[in-house]
Formats: sequence, C-alpha cells, structure tokens
Amino acid sequence: MKLHFWQMVFVLACLSVTGGCTSLFEKHVEWETIKPESYPVLTAVGYAPIDSQNGASDSQKNLMAMKASKLDAYRELAEQVYGQRINGQQSLANMVLNNTQLQTSVEGVIRGARVVKSYPVGEDTYATELSLDMAEVYDIYLATTRPQRIKTVNYY
Repeated sequence: MKLHFWQMVFVLACLSVTGGCTSLFEKHVEWETIKPESYPVLTAVGYAPIDSQNGASDSQKNLMAMKASKLDAYRELAEQVYGQRINGQQSLANMVLNNTQLQTSVEGVIRGARVVKSYPVGEDTYATELSLDMAEVYDIYLATTRPQRIKTVNYY
C-alpha cells in the first residue's frame, strides 16, 4: 500500500499531537509560602488649615481640621505605597509656550495604618502623624491571599 505525501503528513501530524498530550508521570507539587527578609515602617504627616474648615464654632472647625489632616496623611501613605500618577501637558503657539498643566493623582487601599499623634501646629494648622508597619500589612495580605512558590515536585 502506497501512501501519498499529504497522507503521510497527516498521519505524522496526528501522531505528534496525540503523543504530546500524554504524560509519562503523574506529579504532585508541594508549595511553600515566601516571606520577605525585612519590613519597613512607613510614616506620613498630614496637615490641614483650621480657619478654612466649614463649621459654626471653633470646636467644629478643629474637628474638621483633624479629619482633613488625617486624610492628607493617608494620601501621603498611599503615595509611598503605590506611587503617584503624573500627567503633564504643554501647548505651544508661534514657538512660545502658552500653557503648562500638571495633574497628579494617587489611588490605593491602605490597611493597618495607626495614628501616632494628632496635634495643632501654631494657631491655624492641624497635623496628624500616621505609621504603617509593613509587617502588619504583610500579615493582612497573607490572611486574604497566600503567595506561594514550588517547594517540591514528586513524580509517580
């Protein structure tokens, strides 16, 4: 029986496809968790003006400045953890720079931060200091997802 060229190509293709799908061994992969060697502690300070806050009394303005300075400190922590996105634009007319715009933004979730200190600075500013221990952040991360790497592979 003679096989034509295309029939031989088809038979070889079928053999290679079916042969590539079978495994000679069954395997069991064991994973282990990766732990960093050191953890930094990040700090951030946020500021807010007191007189510019909305409020009917001085105590309401102080409370609003406390909250605003805490949010500013959280923003600074988010910048340290996730970085800051910077968008810039410039326009040129008649070889003269007309307009320069620079926009920044930061986005992220901060878990595990602690208020170290909250205090007035001078008479018109409020400051809040935050601390973020990355060891605690790592523990929170491990509680939600388990990063793994291959520990051993056993073939049967």
